[in-house]
This record gives sequence, structure tokens and C-alpha cells, in this order.
Amino acid sequence: MDIKGSVALVTGANRGIGRAFVHALIEHGAAKVYAGARDPATVTGEDLVPLRLDVTDPEDIAAAAATADDVTIVINNAGTSSGDTRLLEGPFDGARQAMEVNYYGTWAVCRAFAPILQRHGGGALVNMLSITSWTGRPDFPGYAASKAAQWSLTDSLRQGLREQGTLVVGVHAGFVDTDLSARIDEPKITAADVAEQTMQALTHGWTEVLADEPTRQLKAALSQSPQR
Repeated sequence: MDIKGSVALVTGANRGIGRAFVHALIEHGAAKVYAGARDPATVTGEDLVPLRLDVTDPEDIAAAAATADDVTIVINNAGTSSGDTRLLEGPFDGARQAMEVNYYGTWAVCRAFAPILQRHGGGALVNMLSITSWTGRPDFPGYAASKAAQWSLTDSLRQGLREQGTLVVGVHAGFVDTDLSARIDEPKITAADVAEQTMQALTHGWTEVLADEPTRQLKAALSQSPQR
């Protein structure tokens, strides 16, 4: 699809990958970008429209859909980690919150905006996923499980919205250099790189972004199941 002249919404747009998505959309000529955040005062920039949007709040989502009823691109970027939930110890609170935000939050936004995209010819729906969509992480199993669920949702959306002409893109990456991964000592890709690869996917109609080499290697390995 053509990003130039489009109207886009980015959730979790006030920092990290979300902010990079906003900048990339503007650089590629989007006519309007709604920047969703729980606190719109944290959204800065002259070329965007701050929008209050907590993806776990049905009233926020309904209000956002009423305001941003001209969108042609929706990027579900809002996400959270699983906090102190560990594999064999710690409370489940963080894991439940990760599922609420990453899975149910994304689903709720998609439900609200899919009809709007349909009215504008189909448009595009982008879900920010993870390398953990395809592999477990015993150090943060709750987050990995939420991303696996989000990937399944993305595949269901891709099939379910095909008839209305909506391009559904899943963006997978390993560690991205943001606040969320600040404490992790592993190689990281930049948020700007993730955003630019996503713009290319939108432009070319690709349904999947494998943003870094670890993700590409893991995806390739999934089809190489051992012989039994």
C-alpha cells in the first residue's frame, strides 16, 4: 500500500519502537499520525495527533475509534513485559498483565478498528510481535506466552480480514534497543531499523517482517524438524 497520504494510528507511541514507528510514517509521507498513549501528555512532536489510549480500557478504545475514524493503517505496538513472573517462582500478576496488554489489548484494538479499515478500502493492520512468538524463554515465560498468543491472533486476523482487503503484517524481532530490554546484555537491533523494515513491508505488501538475524534463523529452523 502507499504510505504517502495515509492516516495512521500507532499504539504505545510515546517511546521506543512506537516513537520510531511514528517518525517512520511521517518520513514516508503519512498525512496524519495518531500517537496513542495512556498519557497523551508524554507524546511530543508537531506532526502528530496525541490520543489517549490504554489498550486495556474499553472506553479508551471506543473513544479512540470514534476520534480516529479516518485511519488506513493501524500499528499495534503497545506492550509490556511479564514483570517478576518466573518459570517456577514469583507471582503470576506480571504474566497476566502481559497477556492483558499484549494479547487482549491488541485484539480489542483490532476489533475496534477493523471496520474502519474496511470502510477505507482495507488498509493495513500491523502487530508488533517478537522472536518469542516462536520460542519459549524460561527467564520470562509470561511475556513469551503472550507473544505466542499474539502471533496466533495475527494469523487469525490475516485470514479473517482477507476478504475486506486488509493487509495484516506481523513484525518479529529479537531484542530491540529500548527501555524494555535495557537490563538484557544481548545483541540488539535499533527501533528505527524495525520501523523502516515495517514501512518496506507495508509498501510492498509483505505479511511478515523478520527484523534481525536471530529471528530469521529461528524462523528457518522451524521448518527443519528432526526426523524420527
